[in-house]
Amino acid sequence: MEKQELTFNDLPQVVAQLRDEVMGLRALLLKQQEENKKHQVRDNRHKPMTVEEAAEYTRIPIGTLYMKLGDGTIPATKPGKRYVLYQDELDKWLEANRKNAVPLTADEENAAILSSHKRKPNKADWHD
Repeated sequence: MEKQELTFNDLPQVVAQLRDEVMGLRALLLKQQEENKKHQVRDNRHKPMTVEEAAEYTRIPIGTLYMKLGDGTIPATKPGKRYVLYQDELDKWLEANRKNAVPLTADEENAAILSSHKRKPNKADWHD
């Protein structure tokens, strides 16, 4: 970049450029904050639900839900007499049982591959 001398006459143009850059940065920050808020909403989905709430959420009849809970098809815990389901686990179960599966992201695919291996590779076994 060339270094140039600024004169008093250049000040309005320079200030306008700075204002434009600041406004652009402000817009980017606001956009980033909105995206972060969306991610926070998704992260707070690990909340316990009753069978009735789960049936309403998934729109699966209660009888069918109890049948699937009984045979262990749906992920749930039963600390006492009643089942406890978690919304994020239901979402994952619903996605996993789709006829047309949603493609995994690269990170999700890598995590699935790593979790599927019982023996992790030893770095000493790696060849350069």
